[in-house]
Amino acid sequence: MKNNKGFTLIELIMVTIILGILAAVAVPRYMGTVNQAEAAAEKAVVDALRAAVENYSTQEFLEEGRYDYPDNPFTLVDVDGYSTTNSYTGGLLVDGDGSWAYTVTSTGKATIYHQRRDNTVWSWDYSFADDSNKDSDDSGTNIGEVANGNNQTQQNDQSDLAN
Repeated sequence: MKNNKGFTLIELIMVTIILGILAAVAVPRYMGTVNQAEAAAEKAVVDALRAAVENYSTQEFLEEGRYDYPDNPFTLVDVDGYSTTNSYTGGLLVDGDGSWAYTVTSTGKATIYHQRRDNTVWSWDYSFADDSNKDSDDSGTNIGEVANGNNQTQQNDQSDLAN
């Protein structure tokens, strides 16, 4: 009598096809979820920096009698991936994925950069110059609120990037 233990070739092919279909559906959904999570974490960091800048300004007013913004908001908040030596060069950040950079672009103006896992680089403008004409107010313009500036603006074209 013949022993028929195991799977036929047709059964194995069918299982492989089903797994391929599941993978074709699951991978894009997973990538979308990862991108959404990364954008949410990025927003949380920017919101923390904005709040820290406002707290700093209020504290300066209480102690010195004048509102003022810090030269670098990253000195107020500990952000994973931030380095003072990181820079935006050639469409990417030198330190790579997940990193943050702060670059002074002109007198009293700066840009904050963040590189996501998919190599897209996003930016926000920040002004620590005296942007106010009010008495006792030397405050600048908070992160992402600079008129005609970057407010979570993508800096590079993903089609040009090699992943």
